[in-house]
Amino acid sequence: MSQPPANPYPSQPDNGAPYGSYPPPQQPGGHPAPPQSGDHPQQPTVYPAQPGQPYGNQSGPPQKKKSNVGKIVLISLAVVLVLCLGGAAIAFFAVKDEVKEGVEAINTRVVAPDTLAGRAKSTDPALTEGAKQLEAELNKTLPDATSTAGAFYGTPAKKDLVMVAAASGLNADPEKTLEDTITGAGQSDVKIAQMKTVDAGPLGGVAKCGDAETANVPLGVCVWSDKGSLGMIIVYFKSGQEAAAELPAMRAAIEQKN
Repeated sequence: MSQPPANPYPSQPDNGAPYGSYPPPQQPGGHPAPPQSGDHPQQPTVYPAQPGQPYGNQSGPPQKKKSNVGKIVLISLAVVLVLCLGGAAIAFFAVKDEVKEGVEAINTRVVAPDTLAGRAKSTDPALTEGAKQLEAELNKTLPDATSTAGAFYGTPAKKDLVMVAAASGLNADPEKTLEDTITGAGQSDVKIAQMKTVDAGPLGGVAKCGDAETANVPLGVCVWSDKGSLGMIIVYFKSGQEAAAELPAMRAAIEQKN
């Protein structure tokens, strides 16, 4: 009986290597021979990083939670400009032609000092931009004002943030102007508790302070009004009582009389 032809292909080795593979040649002593010139040990496959991802697919540093500074600025501007000082503008400067009432107004100016009660002017981009808008809107809302001041001081991180909005000019009825301003603030989204009469300081006039809240941040709100000026100070992260304690010193730095 004839024998089957020899298989031209080598069989798979018993060690599970693929067809056609052979164990490496051995040196005397049973050690594998070193790789020949041109042989390279197999390297692990490295895939390039995807766009926007760091090399090696490593996750980047955790993203910081966005600050609510922008929201605070927007709400503050809305309250002070649209509802408060804007609503009081009807009474403010209403009798500007009366010389008797205008003497004090002519000698009164408001400024935004470099520091306020130990707080430097804010350098936060959102707050500095908010201050510019505040100043511009004050001039637009109160075109007859002799001077205006709008600024932010301190930082949200240190929880010592303060906003100032003030204007000078003839204010024939300070009490009415004060009440109109407080009424306007109460119609906003900011929750304001009862405003109580406080010491207006050596500059005179009338002032009230109270507790408020916006964007889940507690506020101390103070408003002052005299024959030559009207101003509001918002102290973030503080109570109305705490704001009232700082009002005389802050107002003295903002309102100047010749």
